Amino acid sequence: MSLPAVLQAADVTPSPVPSETTTPAVPSIRDAHESAAEAATWVEQNWSTWLAIGLRVLLILVIATVLRVFVRRAITKLIDRMSRTAQAVDGTALGGLLVNAERRRQRSQAIGSVLRSVASFLIIGTAALMVLGTFEINLAPLLASAGVAGVAIGFGARNLVTDFLSGVFMILEDQYGVGDTIDAGVASGEVIEVGLRVTKLRGEGGEIWYVRNGEVKRIGNLSQGWSMAGVDVQVRADEDLDKVKATLDEVAEKMTKEEPWNELLWGPVEVLGLDSVQLDSMVVRLSAKTMPGKSVTVERELRWRVKRAFGAADIPIIGGPAPAPDDTPAADPSAGVAAPSAYASTTSPQSLAATPLTPPSVTK
Repeated sequence: MSLPAVLQAADVTPSPVPSETTTPAVPSIRDAHESAAEAATWVEQNWSTWLAIGLRVLLILVIATVLRVFVRRAITKLIDRMSRTAQAVDGTALGGLLVNAERRRQRSQAIGSVLRSVASFLIIGTAALMVLGTFEINLAPLLASAGVAGVAIGFGARNLVTDFLSGVFMILEDQYGVGDTIDAGVASGEVIEVGLRVTKLRGEGGEIWYVRNGEVKRIGNLSQGWSMAGVDVQVRADEDLDKVKATLDEVAEKMTKEEPWNELLWGPVEVLGLDSVQLDSMVVRLSAKTMPGKSVTVERELRWRVKRAFGAADIPIIGGPAPAPDDTPAADPSAGVAAPSAYASTTSPQSLAATPLTPPSVTK
């Protein structure tokens, strides 16, 4: 490009002019009036929808709150009634000992807490879904996600769910409580803690067992109601039965009147009679109803007294079949000794005949 052309282009291009500060345009009264009119029109067109949505949400919340309060109170009354029923079974001392006051309190608190929590979760969750539906929110993805999550949790934590449900039904049915001695199959001992997932037991050696509620297939409660103490006394078959029975009756009557056995025994010690008869022995059985969990203690004391009474009455107690009498004569100890051999003597004809001959001498 030539120099004249460059100069001509420079003359044509305008020089930059410094910018001036522009002030924002202030809306006029007419613009404000138009905006207010549009807002009023929009509110007038939608206020009925808002009012309907608000009233519907308010109605849902009020119904959910009232229903939750009513259900919680009903659960509380039901638990209290269950406790009073367990306390007054037949109006006897035996019924009162089925479930003591502390155990009823713990059981009521556990059952009430679980039922109230479940009821609150169901009522509040249903109300929340209804509120979301009122705002026309699509609940299908939310419900589908919740369903998938529930299936995944069910497969992944099925043992946990099983333990939880087993614990809930165990508490509802009052199968055992703190302080009871139970046999749960996998372990046995005294219950020291009851949970919705795990039951804690203390064994006879002091060990603590943690038993999952879902693993318990059968439960033997040794502390509810009453226990039975049974003692078998084995005597000789030729023993006088009247003498044996009189001695046992005396032991039973004396033990029933003495302390502290009169409190542990909930009935008289009964001599049931012959439990079995064999050729060389017979078994007499004693039985007594005792306080729950005290049957072993009563059995030990009863055996002790029976042994002392039988010793004083000169009645032997045998622990097994007596040996049968043997009337055959004793065997001759020399019968098994063999006769001496003829070859034992060096002068016997047999020994001489068996003596090897002397070889003849060889001369050169």
